[in-house]
Amino acid sequence: MSASTPASAQQDYRLPTDVKPTHYDLTVWTDLENSKFEGIVHIDVTVNKDTSTVVLNTANLDLGEASLKTGGALETVLDVSKRELDTENERVLYSLAKPLSAGASARLSVAFKGELTGDMLGYYRSTGGKDGELRYTLTQFEPTAARRAFPCWDEPLLKATFAVTLVSRVNSVNLSNMPAISEEVYKPDTAIAEPWIAQKLSTLPDAGQWKITQFEATPPVSTYLVAYANGPFEYLESSYKSPLSGKVRPLRIYATADVIGQAQFALDIKRLVLPLYEEVFDIEYPLPKLDTLVASDFDSGVCHGELGRETLRTPRAYTDEWAQGLITGRTQAFLLDPASSSIKYKQNVAATQSHEVAHMWVFPEWKLDAEFLPSHFYRARALDAKLSSHPIEVDCPDANMINQAMLRMLASYVGEDRFLKGVSIYLKKHMYKNSVTRDLWEGIQAATGLWFDHAWIMGYPVLTVTEKEGGIHVRQDRFLETGPADPKDNETIWTLPLNLLVVDNEGKSLLNKATLLDEREKFIPLDTSKPYKLNADTTGFYAVQYSPDRLTKLGQQAAAPNSPFTLSDRIGIVCDSLALARAGYATVSSALELISVLHSEKEYLVWDAIATNLSTIVSTWWENPAVVERLNVFRRELFVPIVKRLGFEYKDSDPYDDVQLRTTAISQCAEAGDPWVLGELKSRFDHFLKTGDDSKIPSDLTSVTFRTAVQEGGQQEWEAVKRIAIKAKSPSQGLSAMQAMGASKDLKLAEATFQFIMTEARDQDTFYYAGGLMRNPATRRFLATKFKENFPAFEKRYAGNFGLIRWTETSFGGLSSDKDYEETAAFFKDKDTSKFDMALKQTLDTIRSRAAWVKRSTAELSQWLEHRGSAKL
Repeated sequence: MSASTPASAQQDYRLPTDVKPTHYDLTVWTDLENSKFEGIVHIDVTVNKDTSTVVLNTANLDLGEASLKTGGALETVLDVSKRELDTENERVLYSLAKPLSAGASARLSVAFKGELTGDMLGYYRSTGGKDGELRYTLTQFEPTAARRAFPCWDEPLLKATFAVTLVSRVNSVNLSNMPAISEEVYKPDTAIAEPWIAQKLSTLPDAGQWKITQFEATPPVSTYLVAYANGPFEYLESSYKSPLSGKVRPLRIYATADVIGQAQFALDIKRLVLPLYEEVFDIEYPLPKLDTLVASDFDSGVCHGELGRETLRTPRAYTDEWAQGLITGRTQAFLLDPASSSIKYKQNVAATQSHEVAHMWVFPEWKLDAEFLPSHFYRARALDAKLSSHPIEVDCPDANMINQAMLRMLASYVGEDRFLKGVSIYLKKHMYKNSVTRDLWEGIQAATGLWFDHAWIMGYPVLTVTEKEGGIHVRQDRFLETGPADPKDNETIWTLPLNLLVVDNEGKSLLNKATLLDEREKFIPLDTSKPYKLNADTTGFYAVQYSPDRLTKLGQQAAAPNSPFTLSDRIGIVCDSLALARAGYATVSSALELISVLHSEKEYLVWDAIATNLSTIVSTWWENPAVVERLNVFRRELFVPIVKRLGFEYKDSDPYDDVQLRTTAISQCAEAGDPWVLGELKSRFDHFLKTGDDSKIPSDLTSVTFRTAVQEGGQQEWEAVKRIAIKAKSPSQGLSAMQAMGASKDLKLAEATFQFIMTEARDQDTFYYAGGLMRNPATRRFLATKFKENFPAFEKRYAGNFGLIRWTETSFGGLSSDKDYEETAAFFKDKDTSKFDMALKQTLDTIRSRAAWVKRSTAELSQWLEHRGSAKL
């Protein structure tokens, strides 16, 4: 289903449908020295119904002359007699001297000028080079920022073809989605299609220092996928051979000279995964080339990403990227220095460049099908457990993540081969077209012969399992992070594949994928004296609640040498137990008992789930020192033995699991205040501080070492990390330093960090510094207060981009009391929150659920911790 928005509200923000664009001829003149651009756009349109107006989007542009031609040969010129700017809705309305008739074709031409600002929206400037001495420009049009670069119909559904021409200095490189048709340095006899360019160049004393680059027309794409850039770029080049046609296509990655050497890994990933995409989806990459541009200043992580969030995208998003031709993204998304980058950072770069669908084959040792659970699946479920949740077809990053989890469940149910065949049918049918979720469901139906109810309304259920004589009774209810839903919020009945795993008399595991729960309650016959588990392999988008005794048995069976449960099962058991405890469906002690049972687990990803959940509990009770200290004792008992077994040294021959588990265990011990681990990390940083030699700080421990140094140190350590944040040898090291600057217990240094955010930090990086302050219990409330005090400055700084979304989530998402909820809600009550309303609602939901958990479970948690401590005496 689609988002339910009243028609009147839709009319407020959607453009009229009487005129539709089909093609854009866009010419842009870039003047980097003076931070200006200008151009003209010619837009071919078709008229759907009689109209005397033409309405399109524009924002922050100085619009010049406009004209409209119509008629079979476009010979009749209509003067645009009146222009009305609507700055609030970012559109311009042209009233026509003569109405356009339905069925007519026309060409609208509009001249425009703009400033090249550093706000990371539209067409903007960035800086690079060792000391920021290099200037260049690029676009960031997602979701609706193309209107800041040229007048256009800036809505995703209004696809058109684009032919881009860029005019720039000769000593620079021009890039766009498509290959260049021609590139010519201006001479007096140069034939130029646009008269204003010829006129402008003829008056310049340095006319011979300008060039004109024309690019091929794109396939039909949305405006947010149009991309172009200009600057002193260098590139690395590779190619791949299509397994479907045998064609060889060039692949390049562009960056400034100082960092291009760190781009090889991303280029290699692109070369490996493109043929995999073609084979998996049986569709050949349709464009002649695929370039990547790495930028120092970029708001979205990657053009159509997030907060760094890139993974297997929904097929609708996949069709978009398949036709992009030029991917733009930030340094942290694409650059990798092998000598100073952790495996986790390497995974993030690989994920950004390839998405899960490909790199699960490229890097099988990463076990990415199981890793999907903690990285994406449970994040999606956490969002959908909020009352502020929304239908999965809403086009936003949160919904995209939820879609991924839904598709994973569907693929498990129908089988991966048939699922991918259905996706291929869908992609072929809707390439370059608009689509909705129902279209994908129909493609999978065509491949499988099965019918699916595509209206997964919103939220997801919890399945409560009650053991009875001869089997189990299963009931579904909507899961909410604030506890059992009111009847009005619990009306949906989902159709769920139960994926029931049982063990027969010979000890053999049997998987039943055929049983569906499509009613409120159902009895399922089985032998409960033997191991069993619903949601085998944790593919279903729902939680399962067992009795405390059964949960303990599941843990014991999961820890057994020949366990019937997979890695994904064990991750799911741990994560479900905490989610249920947090929401009040189960006790927190039952989740902690389960973790205790799993103390001999060997797999990193299970330990990662344990670590994440323990950190969540500690973070929720952050203002209760007695509870936190006892929890930290528990953490140290679990993780110190792992550090003693694996040590602090990393070798190239180390198995992947050992590397990751070592890093997680050391980080948990440091967070839990273990003196031995803290001392070791401080010693390694002290050596670096005294000698400048960072060889004793393994790349995988850079983040925790920097945080520990600032947390346990003083001004000297903070200054050292600040210098790295300003000028790091790699993006990975710089990211660790940014986050560590907020780790000090000294509020004077916290104030210094905040002032650095306000005056020196790049806009795109402020969230990392803020994240460090939020992670630090000593500065968490300080951050919330400072954001409120400086809200007008943040409003101005991040007007129009994603900044206020991230700052709101970061500044308040760690709070855990009713008072915090009330004060946060009251602060925003008289503010314009329209551009971050969903993030605010979700953040308030988070505060409320954390507060409810603290009130509900403090006594029970304290009792479990005290009893456990007494039992060890």
